[in-house]
Amino acid sequence: MNTRSILFLREEKGLALIVVLSIMIMIALLGTAAVMTSKTEVEISGAEKNNSAAFYAAEAGVEKAVEIIKSSFTTTGLPPSPLPAESFSFNGFQVTYNTVKEGTTQFKLLDHGTYKGLYATVEDFRITSQAEGRGARARVSQVVEDALVPVFQFAVFYEHDLEIHPGPPMTLGGRVHTNSDMYLGAGDNGQLDIDSYTTAAGGIYHGRKPGSGLSAGTGDVRIKDRSGDYQSMKNGDGSWLDHSAENWVANSLDKWDGLVEDEAHGITELYMPVVTSGEPIDLIKRGDNNPDSFEHKAGLKIVDGRALFYDEDGNWEDVTEQIRDEGILNEATFYNYREGEWVLSYDLDISKLNTSGYYPRNGIIYVAHPNDDRGVVRLVNGSQLAAPLTVATQNPLYIKGDFNTEDKKPASVLTDALNILSNSWDDENSDNPLEDRIASNTTVNVAFLTGNTNSENENYSGGLENLPRFLEDWKGKTFTYRGSMIDLWFSQQATGLWHYGGNYYKAPNRDWAFDPDLLDPSNLPPGTPQVNVVQRGIWTQDLASTE
Repeated sequence: MNTRSILFLREEKGLALIVVLSIMIMIALLGTAAVMTSKTEVEISGAEKNNSAAFYAAEAGVEKAVEIIKSSFTTTGLPPSPLPAESFSFNGFQVTYNTVKEGTTQFKLLDHGTYKGLYATVEDFRITSQAEGRGARARVSQVVEDALVPVFQFAVFYEHDLEIHPGPPMTLGGRVHTNSDMYLGAGDNGQLDIDSYTTAAGGIYHGRKPGSGLSAGTGDVRIKDRSGDYQSMKNGDGSWLDHSAENWVANSLDKWDGLVEDEAHGITELYMPVVTSGEPIDLIKRGDNNPDSFEHKAGLKIVDGRALFYDEDGNWEDVTEQIRDEGILNEATFYNYREGEWVLSYDLDISKLNTSGYYPRNGIIYVAHPNDDRGVVRLVNGSQLAAPLTVATQNPLYIKGDFNTEDKKPASVLTDALNILSNSWDDENSDNPLEDRIASNTTVNVAFLTGNTNSENENYSGGLENLPRFLEDWKGKTFTYRGSMIDLWFSQQATGLWHYGGNYYKAPNRDWAFDPDLLDPSNLPPGTPQVNVVQRGIWTQDLASTE
């Protein structure tokens, strides 16, 4: 090999070394960049994770305040005092939240949410919650609207399972809601039409409730959509669209435009009514150790035979002798076939009360019969009221004849069980066979809050169609009703099982409808109970940062 070749090879070796070193430097640089990128990504990922955790922690403060607000309105009808504010540790973060009231309390029409279109007493609260820790900080705020909705704006409101299964055609106008399950059906020759929002905190089903002991009729069930057109629950193939159907949520939204919703759509229980403790039935129980009793609200109360009137000077006046002498309070006895016993009645003569000077100034009367086992209260001669009126009693209540039909006033009754006696009712015939108890057309305008029996052990409750109970042969006669029907408890005194025909009763033609006057807050009966609804408003992310 000559000298030139040797020199060339030496030069090539030098060049190769440079190339190798360059490649190694590039690899080292790429490796360093990869390590730095990986480290940065880990840091970014950790920061994002901590920021997300901070938001969750801040949201925990919001949720805690919301629950405090909801609980206070549910149990007292008032906002918590003081408003929720606290600092606590949560998952490595220090969370601090506070609440302020925004604006003034308003009685207004709700313009959003499921209960849009109803009047309510509304208060807005803004909750601000901040979380700091783990190198992150987040702050969020939530507006919460608490609405107390007068319950008599519902056509039907049930605490327990709602069953509607009339024989003759029946139409319900106004909102229908239950805090449990809803069962809808109609007799073979009948039809059930519902004209407004239909909601259940449980499921909405076609047919009978299990345990009712009766089979479902084949009559149609129709509910209006947002265009005002009736849409049947029956599908084209003869099946029924209800909670148990496949794609129930999507298909029901498509058919009824959101006017038919249950728990699958997110409907939850409404807390009704506002009571400080115990159960809703406390509203009608005696006032002893019971702050929720209507006895404490009454301007006239008749308890165990003693009548007390709250006079204009703010004193309780014993008027027992006066209301008996003037024929306002009388006693009667008649037979109730459903209960299978004679009942002892306090009869309140409304026509005589109107002109007596003892009409309660606040429009509220409370009555408790001394004989709780067989004692009842009956309103007679009540076609005209002197002023708005609410009658509450822990006993079964009967309305005899037309009620509140002349110059109609806001009126309601709260009772263990509501019974309707026609204009033709005669106590002398009360224990005679049914053919001696023929009803006549009767009209009642009153909102009512009452109890019922439960469908179980193959015994039907009678359903909404028999929530007002009957003791006469109404066949071919019409019971005209306008008001609001609320069922919040199981009856504790009138517990007789529902029976049809025989010596019990035969159903009337039901001309029943929601009274739209109740949508006007000035037309609500005295002491109307309220539903508590907490709705969320605007949510904002005010601050998010990494320290």
